[in-house]
Amino acid sequence: MQWSAEDVARATVRRQATGLSAGQVADKVAEAALRERETQRELRSPTRYGEDEPDPFQSDPQKLAEQWAARHAEWQRVAALMAGEGWTVYDPDRDTPGTAWDQDREARRIGALARHTAWRQEQADARDELRTQVWLTADAGRRVREIAARTGLSPEQLLAQLAAHAELRDDGTLAAGPFTPQ
Repeated sequence: MQWSAEDVARATVRRQATGLSAGQVADKVAEAALRERETQRELRSPTRYGEDEPDPFQSDPQKLAEQWAARHAEWQRVAALMAGEGWTVYDPDRDTPGTAWDQDREARRIGALARHTAWRQEQADARDELRTQVWLTADAGRRVREIAARTGLSPEQLLAQLAAHAELRDDGTLAAGPFTPQ
């Protein structure tokens, strides 16, 4: 699952802000604002870097700009929350909106993992399935259709249940013990 820039920013800021004073948070707001401006400027006019000079924007510049814009907004939210509540130090446990977002993100993560696990199980089950076309003699076909009609199953369902009960014995004989088709 991919997180939005806002999700990443909320998690990052909550982690980094823990225990910071209002002044330190203000410094983080200023730093995020600077990084946001730099990444926006890079989007408008990309810098050309030489082979010996690494490109600090080697990743997707659009994505990087979105991440810094989201971090800037989140640092501003934390600063406003601290000022509004009169906190001297940031405590993520007291940050009700941040905690709600964190719990929502965790619920989405757990849901995504459950969906992925179910999908993987479906894929494994599909690999184990066998779809085949069987040509039976007229006599065998009539017997299968007659038994299927009496049990209320389709011929395919009857043959599938028969195969599920079949076993190969040590002497090489194939047998299906008595069973009630369902």
